[in-house]
Amino acid sequence: MSGYQNLSLFDIGLAAALIVVNGALSVALDLGLERRLLIAAVRTVVQLLLIGYVLGWVFAFSRWYVVLPLMALMTIIAGFAASGRGRRTYAGQRADSIVSIWGSSWLIGAFGLFVVIRIHPWYEPQYAIPILGMILGNTLTGVSLGIERMTEELTAGRAAVEMSLALGASRWEAAQGPARQAVRAGMIPTLNQMAVVGLVSLPGMMTGQVLAGQSPLQAVRYQIVIMFLIAAASGLGVVGAVVLTYRRLFSSDHRFMASKLIERNARKRAA
Repeated sequence: MSGYQNLSLFDIGLAAALIVVNGALSVALDLGLERRLLIAAVRTVVQLLLIGYVLGWVFAFSRWYVVLPLMALMTIIAGFAASGRGRRTYAGQRADSIVSIWGSSWLIGAFGLFVVIRIHPWYEPQYAIPILGMILGNTLTGVSLGIERMTEELTAGRAAVEMSLALGASRWEAAQGPARQAVRAGMIPTLNQMAVVGLVSLPGMMTGQVLAGQSPLQAVRYQIVIMFLIAAASGLGVVGAVVLTYRRLFSSDHRFMASKLIERNARKRAA
């Protein structure tokens, strides 16, 4: 089996040149995405190079008091990213996103590291950081979609929600329909990914292990574990985010506080 093929800066430049194709499509179709494409491409390069240097240092200096702060920082960034999406927001959404992502991702990540993979020490950065990163990336997508759908469903169905409350329904009875829709929406991306993994797409971790010379069957076993960890963390994260959103928007005396929902554009104009 041939060794791992290293890539030069020239090779990366060739791949980066392909972004010009997207830019040309944007110009041809008058999409106005050229600037955003350029910024996204630059951010991709800068962020990945930065994390590459950071991980190189962390891997060489493998201590729990170095690994844990990096994992915490990754989690906070994921929470901020999840809370920045959607048409509507409310006071406390950022905290809800961070709490739901942190609780679900770290719980399931700990199960994977301690119970399934059983690495020693548990903070081995070669395992802990990539595994948590994959869990976070998928969980933040589910959480952001769940919160977005919850706020949209409550806004669109405000009349029905308030009528249910006026007729004596509890806050949960009035909100359970939108909550179910929100959880379903948040879990769809993970379900779609699980349905085609190995047939349509080869996940990044599996591809990386195969390129590094690992046995394909061993790479597949790791990927199966990762997919199940991602599914569990996404499910818990979405449910947690939806419940926290529900508690923010419904008072203990069973009132729907629709005034707390603010359109992001309106918020920017007011600022």
